[in-house]
Amino acid sequence: MQFQLSGQQIEVTPALRDHATAKLDRLTRLDDKLKSLAIVLSVDKLQHRADGTLGVVGATLHAEATEADMYASIDVLFDKLVAQLRKYREKVADKHQRETRDERQYG
Repeated sequence: MQFQLSGQQIEVTPALRDHATAKLDRLTRLDDKLKSLAIVLSVDKLQHRADGTLGVVGATLHAEATEADMYASIDVLFDKLVAQLRKYREKVADKHQRETRDERQYG
C-alpha cells in the first residue's frame, strides 16, 4: 500500500509521521487490499486539520477532522476512516452473501 503524508503550510515532523504510521495498522487489520492512503495536514489559525483519502478496491473513502491538537485530529481522522472502511466491507460482504443465497435458491 502506498502511504503519503504531506503538510500544507506546516512541516511534517518525524513525530507526526510516526504517529500516523502507528495508526495505519488499524486500517490494514480490517482490509489487506488497500491501495493507497494520502493524508494532508494543515493549520488554520488555531484549528489543526487532517484530510485523508483512502483508496480501496472498488471505492475511494474520504474523511477530514479538525481539532485543537494535530495528534488529536490524526486520531479522529483514523477513527472516521476505520468506521467508513468497516461499513464498506460489510456492504460488500452482504452483497456477496445475497448473491450466493439467490444462486442456491433459484439455481
